[in-house]
Amino acid sequence: MHNPERKNSAGIPPELASDTRFLAVERTLKQFQYRPDALIEVLHVAQEAFGYLSDELMGHVARQLKIPFSRVYGVATFYHFFSLEPRGAHTCVVCTGTVCYVKRSAEIVTRLEREFDVKAGKTTEDGQLTLSTVRCLGTCGQAPVMVLDGETVGRCTPDSGTAAVKVLLESGQPPVALDERARRTRGGGGTP
Repeated sequence: MHNPERKNSAGIPPELASDTRFLAVERTLKQFQYRPDALIEVLHVAQEAFGYLSDELMGHVARQLKIPFSRVYGVATFYHFFSLEPRGAHTCVVCTGTVCYVKRSAEIVTRLEREFDVKAGKTTEDGQLTLSTVRCLGTCGQAPVMVLDGETVGRCTPDSGTAAVKVLLESGQPPVALDERARRTRGGGGTP
């Protein structure tokens, strides 16, 4: 019989203890001496290692930092960087802050949802794309803005946003990264 509360002598859930990615989380906990004020740093490392924050992982962090699970969950759901579900191979974040919204970001989200058959906050069935929104990215001068796999794409329209995501899915690289490589190859605009 499987007991979800079963843990090893170190208090680590078995499904985590056997995962080598878990070592990075443990190192970070030790590095910060299990201080509760290290919560965000520990969650960042956990997110990087696992790609998302499972209930088991958040529960372990809460126990190790001696803070309530509700505090860990609250931080994990407050910041857009953290995800409670596995993310796709590629990510598309659309800014829906006031300036971006006025400049049609809601239309961009609607178009992406329809084009790629995914709702904002979810991942496509094939696991290739996670579409999400964020209240403000702080790049209002380039509104409306999307972030594709960490690369900012500004002055988007529903058409250009959809095209950029298609390039990302087909090439594995955001269009901005492709443009930057081409600029460096031609010798223009780069630093020496």
